[in-house]
Amino acid sequence: MLHAPQFSNQRQAPITLAVVILLGLALCAFMAKPFLGALVWSTTLAVLFAPFDLAISKGLGSRGLSALITAMVTACVVVVPAILIAGTLLNEAVRSAALVVPMFDAEDWTRLMGEHPWVVPALQWIHEKVDFPDVMRTATSALATWSGSVLRASFSGVANLLLTFYFLFYLLRDREKITGAARLHLPLSEPEFSQLTRRVTDTIFASVFGTVAVAALQGGLGGLMFWWLGLPAPVFWGVLMAFLAIVPFLGAFVIWAPAAVFLALSGAYTSAIVLTIWGTLVVGLVDNVVYPILVGNKLRMQTMLSFIAVVGGLVFIGAPGVVLGPLLLAVTLTLVQIWRSRAAASIDAPPQQRDAMQCP
Repeated sequence: MLHAPQFSNQRQAPITLAVVILLGLALCAFMAKPFLGALVWSTTLAVLFAPFDLAISKGLGSRGLSALITAMVTACVVVVPAILIAGTLLNEAVRSAALVVPMFDAEDWTRLMGEHPWVVPALQWIHEKVDFPDVMRTATSALATWSGSVLRASFSGVANLLLTFYFLFYLLRDREKITGAARLHLPLSEPEFSQLTRRVTDTIFASVFGTVAVAALQGGLGGLMFWWLGLPAPVFWGVLMAFLAIVPFLGAFVIWAPAAVFLALSGAYTSAIVLTIWGTLVVGLVDNVVYPILVGNKLRMQTMLSFIAVVGGLVFIGAPGVVLGPLLLAVTLTLVQIWRSRAAASIDAPPQQRDAMQCP
């Protein structure tokens, strides 16, 4: 009887420890939330430039110096051009948007209905369901906001940029220590940990090269054809096509296909045919040919799941969600796969081996 309280405390200790750990993790996540964007981008850059940093460190023999050089090269190669190009394109797109909004006024719809009576039901349905002027104003406002934030280089933007490279330096310099700590604390065997890290690396490469790079190429090719055909605001449409191409299942055709129909209804049949061929064979092939070349089967994610990951990440996290959304989903699916493999192996294993397999 005298030992009952001690026995009770021993039974409650694991539960108490688990609660304290969960509380600590929640508080750590809350503290890390303001740095989420910088952490996502620094981790992404660290993975992308890890081979370059490894080659430099072998030649210099100093991890700190190689990490510093890699961070500086990353800024010169990626960040500076991206800021300059993004600011120029978004400013030009905002100026071009002023030319686009008047194209969707009521007079144009009335004229099209009068010239093409056979499309009156479809045009009336579209006009009732979609308020194009409001959509264009919303898109213009969003582009103006993004462009202004890029050009103003607000304190928050500068701070996040500095934090990104601050974290990048330590992620590169202490890459082996960070990986070793993760391997130590995660309840995974060595093959399982290698499977998880490989999936993380593949997903980051796929998200950057397969999603962002291909979307930028599609938007550029689409905007180039708009400019060649003499359509108004080619930069605006190019930027909009690039943004839509980031989202799986949508793509640049959401812009160029209605534009081709509009040209055909306006009597510019040659331009409509050229735009359709260019959009199908050139812009479309970028997604169907270039994407598999850059990504291969690295993402290995069903289209609907990819759509949810990218769009959900953008809605709830913002720009870093383009990478973090697919990454979280890929990690979760990988852990589920590991769990299923363990369960299958546990069923097939002899009874005396099952306990050892539960805790690698």
